[in-house]
Amino acid sequence: METVEMKRVLIALDMDPTAQQVAEVGYSLAKSMAADVFLLHVIVDGNFYSTGSFPIMGYTGFIVSPVLFNKNTENARTESQKYLDSIKNHLGDDSLKTIVMEGNASDLILKTANDFNADLIVIGSHSRRWLEEVLMGSVTETVLHRSTIPLFIVPTQQSKKLQK
Repeated sequence: METVEMKRVLIALDMDPTAQQVAEVGYSLAKSMAADVFLLHVIVDGNFYSTGSFPIMGYTGFIVSPVLFNKNTENARTESQKYLDSIKNHLGDDSLKTIVMEGNASDLILKTANDFNADLIVIGSHSRRWLEEVLMGSVTETVLHRSTIPLFIVPTQQSKKLQK
């Protein structure tokens, strides 16, 4: 049997508070394989960025910090980059590469993984109500069904541990 080396790991992150768990687990896995790590955030809906807050890593769990987002794409890109930089800082590794894209999340996760020759995609799976899944679909489920690259899915929930 031939062993496959995992040299590049793409960690796809949204701005849900559970992203800290996904980032930490994915980073630990990648480092155990001595792999390069790429952090990806896809800007999906400009309205999300106009809510006035987003999660910041590096504290006990997440702290919601006020940010002046508007529907301006460039502002959303800038703030998304700041978000990825905060994750990079939280993980304590300046060698991490960050990528911000805009569009359909599942399509861009798959495209980025292919473009960067990722050997593994790390993604979270939120626990959502079944009706939301039926109506909106699931990024993780779509990536799972369409990917030719192995996935490492981190089951996430707003657990009591994260709320402490």
